[in-house]
Amino acid sequence: MNREYKSSAAKVKLNRFEDLFGEIPEEMPAGQVQELPLEELYSFCNHPFQVRDDKKMEELKESIARNGILVPGLARKRAEGGYELISGHCRKHAALQAGLTHMPVIVQDYTDDEAIIIMVDSNIQREDILPSEKAKAYKMKYEALKHQGSRNGGNTLDGMGEKAGESAKTVQRYIWLARLSDELLELVDKKRIGFVQGLDFSNLSETDQHLVWTVLSEQKGTVGRIQSAKLKEYAKMHELILPMVQLILFEAKPKKRKVLLREEQIERYFDDTCDIDEIETVICNLLEDWKKQQAGGQNGSPSKI
Repeated sequence: MNREYKSSAAKVKLNRFEDLFGEIPEEMPAGQVQELPLEELYSFCNHPFQVRDDKKMEELKESIARNGILVPGLARKRAEGGYELISGHCRKHAALQAGLTHMPVIVQDYTDDEAIIIMVDSNIQREDILPSEKAKAYKMKYEALKHQGSRNGGNTLDGMGEKAGESAKTVQRYIWLARLSDELLELVDKKRIGFVQGLDFSNLSETDQHLVWTVLSEQKGTVGRIQSAKLKEYAKMHELILPMVQLILFEAKPKKRKVLLREEQIERYFDDTCDIDEIETVICNLLEDWKKQQAGGQNGSPSKI
């Protein structure tokens, strides 16, 4: 088999129901298709992509029940017996639900690194990927590429980004996100922790991350950017203790106020040559003057509007 294909896998080219799930390399490797028992097909070790029983899975099950599995899975032999699926996890799950006992699979001899790269590339462009799935997948592929000899981190990240249609910086940030505990990653998936906040928490030790998760598991709501930044700074100083985490995460978030001026109001006082920053500066200066006048007419501190 061509080594260049092995080292990078391929982009995805799919039939209708496979398009929902990814998992099919562009060019299936040459090899005889075997009908293997589903019970002999094991999930890929540390497979980062979830198999979910949702509407898409129901559609896949119905398609397989009508037409069978049109595109074979890809697997390699296990030393302990059976086969490790590289692509085809969703098809196997849907086949089980449809009452099938076997599925078509191409068996190839791949190294661990080759298998990881193909597995990630076959799934990474799915539309329904969770942040935790993408983070773990990028980390696995990055480490596999380094093992293969791609020592230049920048080039490796550029190549990964190009393959997935993302920037090298985005790929790097997801790899950092993978340093989060599974519990905190789950909160990122549920949007209780934003992506940027998750990156802040990824700098925390396992102990500190557990403290954060313990407090968050006791309350509802989301984490603000200021809160995560504070926790990150206290962790750097080794001053993060449970009461401190509780204080920061339970503190009231300031209410955001926004004032909108209609265009006709602005045009009464500013011509077209003034940009937004200039308009904002003039308004703030006028308000400051007004505040001082209010203070001058009173014997106390200036009042707010």
